[in-house]
Amino acid sequence: MLHFRKLLLPLISARPLPTPTARLLFSTTASTSLEPFAVEEYLVATCGLTRAQALKASKKLSHIKSPTKPDTVLSFLSALGLSRPDIAALVAADPLFLCANVEKTLAPRVTELGDLGLSRFQIAQLVPLARTCFRSSSLGPNLGFWLPVIGSFEKVLKALKLNSNILGSDIEKVVKPNLALLQQYGIHMCNFLHTFMPMVVTRPPKHVQDAVACISKLGVRQDSPMFSNALMVFAVQSQEKVDEKIRTLEMLGWLQDDVLIAVRKMPSLLNMSMERLRRNLDFLTRDVRLEIPYIAQRPVLVMYSLERRLIPRHRLLEILNSKGLLDAKFDFYSVAALSEKKFLDRFLRPYKHIVPDLAAAYTSSCGGKVQH
Repeated sequence: MLHFRKLLLPLISARPLPTPTARLLFSTTASTSLEPFAVEEYLVATCGLTRAQALKASKKLSHIKSPTKPDTVLSFLSALGLSRPDIAALVAADPLFLCANVEKTLAPRVTELGDLGLSRFQIAQLVPLARTCFRSSSLGPNLGFWLPVIGSFEKVLKALKLNSNILGSDIEKVVKPNLALLQQYGIHMCNFLHTFMPMVVTRPPKHVQDAVACISKLGVRQDSPMFSNALMVFAVQSQEKVDEKIRTLEMLGWLQDDVLIAVRKMPSLLNMSMERLRRNLDFLTRDVRLEIPYIAQRPVLVMYSLERRLIPRHRLLEILNSKGLLDAKFDFYSVAALSEKKFLDRFLRPYKHIVPDLAAAYTSSCGGKVQH
């Protein structure tokens, strides 16, 4: 017990551990030993989970018969500085965190992170993002590897928001081979934290190698900005999913050349869901009457929001055309690509007094309010 208190001392020096009464900080109802321990109720009242989250999480905690260990974990997290919402998010994502041994698992992780130079505040920021990785003995060594690779603790947090598994991946067998391969193409981790790159580096190296080979077959040049974008599509998704989306395009009338042109220009086209891909293409070809080669040369058209951009703008142009107010037939891509302000300035505001219901029609088709 003395050893346990020694491990906790840095965490509780400024804040005492909650007493049974202080547990009301987390709870609106007190636990009692006179009744059977109800895990779901505990997760809601004491941990702050929603009823739906608690129902899902309780399935992994059915073996818990008393609140003793969860209470100790919550006290530890509270003393570390985690807020109630942070604790709720952590428990919802990793219910088994409540079963962790504070003395043997959690406190040593805090000590290791402190040895890396992290403050208590930084450690509290890390816990909800690291999740299961925080309970692993590899946490300290893995974070020690990533800090210089990514560049700073703040950038590590950004990477964790995209992929919490970077702290749990095998550094020697997975991460280092992938980073070495990416660096051959001038791609460095610290430059792509706003993308899916944190997910790419934790994929099996063979899968990443196959993705690079597939991109090369598509004809995307290695020195092209599109290369890294294509890598994030082909390395993150399985080859089966990529093939399925290409087959969908072909079933919708796309020739192989059309597919190649579109993917080279915008690889993220293949990140779209099958349903959205079909719906957007159906609208562009049937309602707007665009030819497939035209769309393939301008694949961003397929990625625009159908409800918020494509349909409202097309309908507004139809109204103006029906009134004979447009002197020329406008290229739909040039209209769709305009910012909302420029579109309104060009196609709505000049005509709203001539066509009294124009603004209302556009707002209605957008499904929301529009600044006229």
